[in-house]
Amino acid sequence: MIEPLDPDMFTGCAPGTPPFQIGGKWTPKIIRCLQDGPRRFSELRVPLRGITPKVLTETLRAMERDGLVSRSAYPEIPPRVEYALTSLGHTLLEPMNACCHWSQAHLPEMLRARDDYEDRVTFSPA
Repeated sequence: MIEPLDPDMFTGCAPGTPPFQIGGKWTPKIIRCLQDGPRRFSELRVPLRGITPKVLTETLRAMERDGLVSRSAYPEIPPRVEYALTSLGHTLLEPMNACCHWSQAHLPEMLRARDDYEDRVTFSPA
């Protein structure tokens, strides 16, 4: 049995779109949630605060279509469905770790650059 997901596992992450993207906004976080083993839909929603059930479903389906996630439905009462990373999905963990390390080292600098840019650029009506 794997440990429950930490509801605060993404607390230290930058809000909004990450500097690097694999798939959509939620894909890397779902990959992180599944790195230690299969999870049920309700388990995934715990640390993924802010995601709607519809968006989680759409993201999981897209990840399944892309071969990153497998979906297993068990004919039990009540029905049980689990999602797991495929071998292809697991190959993303190493580059994601590198991106995470880069973000931890350079995100404040990048955010300052964005602020500086916004301060310099004036937008005129088109």
